[in-house]
Amino acid sequence: MATVDHTRGNILVVDDEQTISEVLCRYLERAGYSTRVADDGHAAVAAVTAQAPDLIVLDLMLPGIDGLEVMRRVREHDRDHTAIILLTARGEESDRIVGLRLGADDYVVKPFSPAELVARVDAVLRRLDTSPDTQPPLQFGELVIDPTARRVTVGAQEVALTQREFELLLFLARHPGQAFTRNQLMDLVWRYSFYTDTSTVTVHIRRLRAKIEPDPALPRYIDTVWGVGYRFSP
Repeated sequence: MATVDHTRGNILVVDDEQTISEVLCRYLERAGYSTRVADDGHAAVAAVTAQAPDLIVLDLMLPGIDGLEVMRRVREHDRDHTAIILLTARGEESDRIVGLRLGADDYVVKPFSPAELVARVDAVLRRLDTSPDTQPPLQFGELVIDPTARRVTVGAQEVALTQREFELLLFLARHPGQAFTRNQLMDLVWRYSFYTDTSTVTVHIRRLRAKIEPDPALPRYIDTVWGVGYRFSP
């Protein structure tokens, strides 16, 4: 499929089913992306070596070498952290777990909507975009969250957060007033939608409150929505 001059990023679609590749490229190009196609694992590795894409849409089941091996080879030489979204079948949960541990940024289960895939591409590239003009600081009273510097202050005091604590706080703050279940937070922040133990969300919320709330027992910013989950109050 011919590429177009892109304004949003270069996407490599790796799938041995021509129909899927053509449909995905059509949707991605309509959304403003430039696309290339590889139909097997060896071709995918060669395409990445020739020109590193911004993101790879990678099917796990490929002729030649499979998607997980493609991921390993890409990550071995990946200095710029090319983003990767896996395409998986419903019965490939163990492969999804391995893929995420190898550094996949997201996954989509077949069959899927091409529009959903484009939305996932948008979301992943947005997360990786650290340009200052697209991520202005968020301020809520004395709480200031700077996505570009990955810095949080309460009043004049800088707060030391772990990477996951920062990502959780930033996600909630970008959706003020919206309640999220623990399962949704595992999917949207941890990107582990298949995990059944969501107690880590509770632990991270407790740690965040201890660090940013004037009184953790009476939260000002992170509310508990009983029977649902958590909500950020601006």
